[in-house]
Amino acid sequence: MKAIVLSERGRAGVALREMPRPDCPPGSVRVRMVAASVNRVDLYMRDSGAGITHSLPQIMGVDGAGTVIEAPGCPGLAPGDPVVLYPAEFCGTCRACLAGNQPLCHTIRILGEHRDGTFAEEVVVPAASVVRLAPGADLEAAAMLGVAGLTAWRMVFGKVAAGPGQVVLVQGAGGGVAQVAAELARMAGARVIVTTTGEGKCGHFRARGLEVIDYRAEDIAKTVLRLTDGEGADLVIDTVGEKTWGASLRSLTRGGALVTCGATTGAHPSADIQRLFVRQLSVHGSTMGSMEEFRRLIRCWESGAIPPLIDSTFPLAEVPAAFERLEHPARMGKILIRIA
Repeated sequence: MKAIVLSERGRAGVALREMPRPDCPPGSVRVRMVAASVNRVDLYMRDSGAGITHSLPQIMGVDGAGTVIEAPGCPGLAPGDPVVLYPAEFCGTCRACLAGNQPLCHTIRILGEHRDGTFAEEVVVPAASVVRLAPGADLEAAAMLGVAGLTAWRMVFGKVAAGPGQVVLVQGAGGGVAQVAAELARMAGARVIVTTTGEGKCGHFRARGLEVIDYRAEDIAKTVLRLTDGEGADLVIDTVGEKTWGASLRSLTRGGALVTCGATTGAHPSADIQRLFVRQLSVHGSTMGSMEEFRRLIRCWESGAIPPLIDSTFPLAEVPAAFERLEHPARMGKILIRIA
């Protein structure tokens, strides 16, 4: 089968190769991949991979959707069923799994990070890591749910849930996770303010009924305080990292919360400890979500409440070009990889 394989660090190490079809033991599902999406972690794996237990060569790609080829010993799944992949395999027996918190599984293996991933014509995963979709589901749109959608869901509805009457600030809303988070917070009834830049991006979010701060033309924290009569935001969703960290903290109301899932612009900002304790702020880390959160996200998506925002589409052979697009400042929304 054809797959995008990382054989060594750097751009030259990413290439389309012929790989053997993976075995499909009982309890596993072989999926014919229709589509996947590009995520920031793909670039991290390409350029570093530090701290992630894995070995090269390895098939890249974290999320995706397709149709079942075979599912030996898996009642409820049959050839031809449309499915979306949960972006990891988990043990199901550790303390975290038994509590329904699969992202904290003691032996979690994330696709494209700890094991072969989804940029391939076929993928084999445990049956517990697939969710069957309704017949006729849009598999290309579903392919974007596993990482961006699920991470956004937990950030918005996790430890500090957004709701009616709250103010939610979403930093860097043109990115995949942030864009979904803005839509989810709006769906929850919160007042949503997003930061982005560029006429096209600002216009898009204003058309969606969101308040927009152009971070190149305005001071983010001062503008948030002005828009909220000096109160600030109850919740800040920050996927950017070091570059926006200070503004995120300064934008919070007393007792507010910052949720972070990314460090695209750096991982070591000032903690601003005095602000944290004087204003009694809280900071929460968040990555992916549980299987139950994934099912809720899918039901929400199937209802039409989360419109997909696709920046561009590339065939499997052009994943390296898709990586370049991910780093382009004009990119808005998800980058889709069409496999079949």
